[in-house]
Amino acid sequence: MLSIPYTHTRLSNGLDVIVHEDHRMPLAAVNVWYHVGSKNEQRGRTGLAHLFEHLMFEGSAHQRDGYFGPLQQAGASLNGSTSTDRTNYWELVPIGALDLALWMEADRMGWLLPALSQERLDNQRSVVLNERRQSYENRPYGLATFTLMAAIFPPDHPYHWPTIGEPADLEAATLDDVRAFFQRYYHPGNASLVIAGDVETDDVLRRVEELYGDIPAGEPVGRMAPAVPPPAPRRMVMEDRVELPRLYLAWPTPQLFADGDAALDLVADLLGNGRTSRLYSRLIHDRRIAVELAAGQTSREIASTFQIVATAAPGRTLDELEDAIHDEIARFADEGPSEGEVERGRAQAETAFVYRVQALGGFGGKADQLNAYQTYLGVPDWFQSDLDRYLHATRDDLRLTCGAWLARDRATTLAVVPHGTAAGALRDAELVERGRA
Repeated sequence: MLSIPYTHTRLSNGLDVIVHEDHRMPLAAVNVWYHVGSKNEQRGRTGLAHLFEHLMFEGSAHQRDGYFGPLQQAGASLNGSTSTDRTNYWELVPIGALDLALWMEADRMGWLLPALSQERLDNQRSVVLNERRQSYENRPYGLATFTLMAAIFPPDHPYHWPTIGEPADLEAATLDDVRAFFQRYYHPGNASLVIAGDVETDDVLRRVEELYGDIPAGEPVGRMAPAVPPPAPRRMVMEDRVELPRLYLAWPTPQLFADGDAALDLVADLLGNGRTSRLYSRLIHDRRIAVELAAGQTSREIASTFQIVATAAPGRTLDELEDAIHDEIARFADEGPSEGEVERGRAQAETAFVYRVQALGGFGGKADQLNAYQTYLGVPDWFQSDLDRYLHATRDDLRLTCGAWLARDRATTLAVVPHGTAAGALRDAELVERGRA
């Protein structure tokens, strides 16, 4: 039984506090999740959640000189991230620095705005715009996913725009816009705090009450209903600074933890991950029509996507690559995987779960996973139930799920090709602007 013992307390201001004792090493993980991501933004005001990931490291009312220096001097590692659905911050500290980490997280939760100046906003806005240029705009194939998501999700869907935001929206954001976004979402009533490690639960809870108990709760934030869009498949071709043509296939799929979500994870592994996968064997090893291949179910809170990405080998066409991929998917949906394939998928899933709970803090460690389950499900220790979704999947589950969600006529298709080669690169495809749909 995969289980992480914990104590769950909710403060009067709505902050969920989860404590897990692990006395193997004199370390403590502090992990905060705010239930806000790019899906909580509006068209024309995108990128604010990711912008706050940066701003919240810059300083708060009582810690104006930034967060990395004091914590790293105390021996801590720390980081944060933003997704479509949540923003998280974590510190892994020697036990003697636990009070420092708790105090600093409390200060930016309750007292960030007094330190938020126009100068800091302008500085971090520039950092984010530069990150977008380096990580996406100036990287080969870097804007392909933006184009796919904008094509799959209609303009009024919260997943239509990228988490990093649109440059024009970031440039237009005012200090009042940013302050209002913080007040709406970054408060105890929309957050959860996990402390895991060499701690005593009662002592930690007393300290948390002292530091966080007087922070105002803020207005309640309702949960968004699942919104998996009906497929409106498009066939697109985009020119980019690339050497080899690359094919992207994407399907809208069930949201995180919904029926079919875990099965599609397993389907992705069996179809496209690793040298023993079906598409690798057929496209790269046998026919040599591709040089790179990947598949994955990107699970998110209100809708997910399943993607297959394949780079054509020199002299081979994207049309033949596309046909071969769809043929293999259709064969999987018709015949199903072998029992040996299913067992391999289950074993890989179980290994990943066990590996995850070995780490105390950081991205994906025990503290992070407790917070994820709390944020999305309201049940911190959902490890075994989550794992069971994979261990109990059958051949028929995978076959039927593949057939239901990955049909050829449901796929949105994007070809990314070298400049000047769009004509004839993919049959019946429309030319789209780089990064746009």
